[in-house]
Amino acid sequence: MTLFQATLFTSIFLIAFGAHFLWHGMNSAKSTKAFPRSRVAAYILLGSAAIWFLYKITQLGPADFGQYKNLLFGIFLVVTLGSFIYVPDFLAVRGLAALILLTAGALLDAAYMQLPITRLFLVSFTYLAIITALVLGANPYKLRDFFDWLYRKELRPRVFGSLFAAYGLLLLGVAFTY
Repeated sequence: MTLFQATLFTSIFLIAFGAHFLWHGMNSAKSTKAFPRSRVAAYILLGSAAIWFLYKITQLGPADFGQYKNLLFGIFLVVTLGSFIYVPDFLAVRGLAALILLTAGALLDAAYMQLPITRLFLVSFTYLAIITALVLGANPYKLRDFFDWLYRKELRPRVFGSLFAAYGLLLLGVAFTY
């Protein structure tokens, strides 16, 4: 993936994500608050993250514990399946955190050692997303608490959405300056 593509796709995602909160405002409270404990979201997000991660394990070389990739694949497959059975609470949030971390790796790879200084807009957002994913992966209930705070006042969801949409528009403009 090129730096242009990474910045463009990130900007489109941020605009769409922000537009959802900007457009729907308080009407999105019920579905948003249901997300952290959603079984369907857990299967989709954690399933996708597991497939992506297991694929990355199959691509390990000798310098990256490649001689143990079958063992690692088996261990992580059992852990993933076991989490659906034994730890089903907040799996959607953990799956989202895992997908954010995997996506961040791809975005940072695209921006690595690129010349334009404007790549820092993408990289800064990516590092903020990594920090958020680490916090949510370790404490998934914090997302539930954030949603409770977000929907306590009428204006907050729209401000939240406008911040993401504005940064997405900034990244869209930056993408076309490369």
